Amino acid sequence: MAVITTRYRTVSRIILVTLLLFAISVGKGKNQSRFGNLSGHFQSPDNSITTTPGSFLASMGPVLTPNGTPNLTDTTQYSLERQYHQYISPPSGSGDGRVLLHIGGLFPMSGDWAGGQGCEPAVYMALRDVNNRTDLLQGYRLVVTFKDSKCTPGLGMNKMYELLYNQPPKIMLITGCSGVSTFVAQAAKMWNLVVLAYGSSSPALSNRERFPTFFRTHPSATLHNPTRVKLFQKWGWTRIATIQQTEEVFTTTVKDLEERARKAGIEIAIRQDFLTNPAVAVRNLKKQDPRIIVGVFYENMARRVFCEVYKEKLYGKKYVWFLIGWYPDKWYLKPDPNVNCTAEQLREALEGHFTTEAMMLNQNKTVVSDAGITAQEFEDELKKRIGKAPSDTEGYPEAPLAYDAIWALAFAFNKTIPRLAAKGLKLEDFEYSKREIMEEIYNAMNSTNFLGVSGPVSFTSEGDRIAWVQIEQMVGGIYNKTGFYDYVADKLIWYNIEQWIDGQPPADRTLLEPTLRVLSVGTYIAISVFAALGILVGVGCLLFNYKHRHRRLIRMSHPDVNNITVIGCMICLFCVFLQGLDGQFIPPEVFPQMCQARLWLLSIGFLLGYGSMFSKISAVHRWTTRGKKEGELMKEWELHIVLIVILVLDLAALTVWQVLDPLYRELEDFPQEDPPDIHKDVKILPQLEHCESHHFMIWIGVVFGYKGLLLLFGLFLAYETRSIKMKQVNDSRFIGMSIYNVVVVSLITGPVTLVIRSQPDASFAFVSIAIILCSFLSMGLIFVPKIIEIIRNPRDGAENVSLTDATVVQEDEGRYNQLVTDNEDLKKAISEKEDHIRQLHKHLQDKASQYHQRSPPFAADDTPQNLLRRKTSRNFTAKMGSMTSDSSPTHYQSNGDSVFDSYSTFTTCTTAPTTVAMTHDNIKTGGAAKTNLRQSLKVEDALTIGNDGNSDSAIVADLHVTPKIDRKDQKVNSLQENAIMEISL
Repeated sequence: MAVITTRYRTVSRIILVTLLLFAISVGKGKNQSRFGNLSGHFQSPDNSITTTPGSFLASMGPVLTPNGTPNLTDTTQYSLERQYHQYISPPSGSGDGRVLLHIGGLFPMSGDWAGGQGCEPAVYMALRDVNNRTDLLQGYRLVVTFKDSKCTPGLGMNKMYELLYNQPPKIMLITGCSGVSTFVAQAAKMWNLVVLAYGSSSPALSNRERFPTFFRTHPSATLHNPTRVKLFQKWGWTRIATIQQTEEVFTTTVKDLEERARKAGIEIAIRQDFLTNPAVAVRNLKKQDPRIIVGVFYENMARRVFCEVYKEKLYGKKYVWFLIGWYPDKWYLKPDPNVNCTAEQLREALEGHFTTEAMMLNQNKTVVSDAGITAQEFEDELKKRIGKAPSDTEGYPEAPLAYDAIWALAFAFNKTIPRLAAKGLKLEDFEYSKREIMEEIYNAMNSTNFLGVSGPVSFTSEGDRIAWVQIEQMVGGIYNKTGFYDYVADKLIWYNIEQWIDGQPPADRTLLEPTLRVLSVGTYIAISVFAALGILVGVGCLLFNYKHRHRRLIRMSHPDVNNITVIGCMICLFCVFLQGLDGQFIPPEVFPQMCQARLWLLSIGFLLGYGSMFSKISAVHRWTTRGKKEGELMKEWELHIVLIVILVLDLAALTVWQVLDPLYRELEDFPQEDPPDIHKDVKILPQLEHCESHHFMIWIGVVFGYKGLLLLFGLFLAYETRSIKMKQVNDSRFIGMSIYNVVVVSLITGPVTLVIRSQPDASFAFVSIAIILCSFLSMGLIFVPKIIEIIRNPRDGAENVSLTDATVVQEDEGRYNQLVTDNEDLKKAISEKEDHIRQLHKHLQDKASQYHQRSPPFAADDTPQNLLRRKTSRNFTAKMGSMTSDSSPTHYQSNGDSVFDSYSTFTTCTTAPTTVAMTHDNIKTGGAAKTNLRQSLKVEDALTIGNDGNSDSAIVADLHVTPKIDRKDQKVNSLQENAIMEISL
């Protein structure tokens, strides 16, 4: 359906052209008769157009000079030649008998790249020169049928179909604009057509699988990339940004640039693209802080891009832009309704940028090319033909490539003629279905090699043009050639005339001045003074222990273990100095060794200091839970074995860490800061040194884990033994208090340090103060009470051995006062009992006297039983007398058993059988009273000992004895009453 529609459009256009020719032929007036006369020359009797450009101009009699040369300007001549080739190209032959070889031409006269404006005149010049050569294409004449593709792929394909579906057959196609060439070259193989492009630079066109019959005189855009990479290397740039229009030609170019840059060790760090509006892409580009920027887009988009560049201030001394070099020299001055910036603003934004383009005009302009003219002659004639300034003509730089394209296909056709003749074929036999002719033309193009006005012309196996690349820089709105690059020889020819705003190439990124965040010297000195003071205090504690090592007060505190605690504290305090040694004091290569020293010393110092206290508190806990005897001494090795086990485990963990994953120096980067001098193109990059390893957090977790368990277990033991006071470890309570302090401070310091490790002053101060605080508290709690006690009692043996008893808390004081009161009450009760005993003794003496008076010395009843009873009575009386004479509680306790034994014997011998049972019960009661009396006497002695302050455990025991005193009194009273009653009986 599309083909039918295209054909209808073609037919309609042919009809319009016919009507136009008819109007010209029948027109009236001076000009009409002149064109009518002209049309007579165009048409032959057989309705075939045979007029050539020369005869066409020759028929213009009124415009000829007297000597026969055309009296026309170059512009008028070009216009008439264009009319000839555009509308009345003869279908089969020419007036001179030569066969016409028809070529289809697609020229972008408008659109994204209107390169046809400069290239089409060059093609006419080439057709003229080729057709005028008698030694080239003998018997043939080249004719080009032009179509405007407007650089639009869809329209370009439509124009191609018009060319192919309208007679005569086109033996070859020439195109411009990469987008159109991509579609045309991919479809041309279906018609066995060779395509030659004069203005297509897309790297994608180098793909022989997609474009098997494609050639181009315009070098591939990838030819720019080796040049760009060479310049990047020349100026030491390794970080590049790109911004591109979303077209295949530019996408493939940037992809090739990325690959080449990667191989050269250059990073394409920033990529931005856009379709129609570059504003967002430019804005995003600026946010990423680019410095060296490669921009690939068409000319009309270039104006819009740099308008946004001007608005975003993405230009100046800090930036370098690289653009495509095939824009006209004054392309930014062209009015554009889509650009809301002035030409002056665009020129300001473009100042200093570089362009790279393939050499499109032979630099040796005096050398005659194989076309018979020099580059200078070509340039002079082209300027006359276009009728305006080259800077205002798009496609002017590519015009030499278009000129050489016609010569390239002419030379290829010339080679093909004898080859086809050998096969019995001719060029005019070409049809879209005859592949043989196409293959010969293809082979001839592959081997083409000549000197054109653009320089040497030859093609690679991919159909690409091999050429040098020239580099230009805009200075003051004018492009200056700064050098050339020969990709084949990898040779850069540089003139060293480039200009920089600052006199030197800018950096490829914001220059960062790494600045170490170091510890404040004042903070370091202040904390170090306290650490040094702590070490001196530790030395003093060691000397104190050594000097008084023979005193019982020191010996009962296990001085060796206390010395280990002090040494551990001193090591930790020494680590304070190491913690503050950073990059301002030591070089980077020494920093890892410093990390190792910090870790080992701090860990060992902690274990020596805390581990020794832990060994003490654990020994106290074991001693109390196992029920050791009061007088048994604690063995020193019991304390040391715990410390050794902890230390060995810690050293093993540290050794494994350092062997498998040693510490190294790592820099932490912080957000960039502005420099004090705002005119400098630099940023301050704050950095902080850290001791790191590959699995640092895992190792820290392991170390913190088992040490945290050790701290918590020590806290538990300290709590469990908080009320225990032992002579074997006379400073156990102070050890527990030290453990409380160390645990609390350590559990706070560890997590907080991990959080504030990025703040050197805060981290150092927090850790150092924690170390100093724990060290001072531990040494103070352990040694200050000993020092005070020895100062109070300088004589050896006069001090209070039990330090923890010397300092009684408020609760113990209350208990002590209560016991003193109870002791006084007991003394009163004992005094009352002594009075009762004396009264009892008196009654017994009276009764004994009365008994002796009534009984004769030798009565008739002097049986052995009666004699025993009398003897017992005398013994009882003697015992009671001795007790009366010595009423001390101790004497009661020692003689109580004899008194009550005598009393028991006496009552047994004197009572009747009815009284014996009651006496037996009273004897048992008397035994209980005897026991209670003995206990009461012991209470007084215990109270006396407790009152002396020598045994707090005895005081605690008195609290349990006191409530039984009332019951003891009752039993003693009962005993006394029974004894009196029995004696009376």
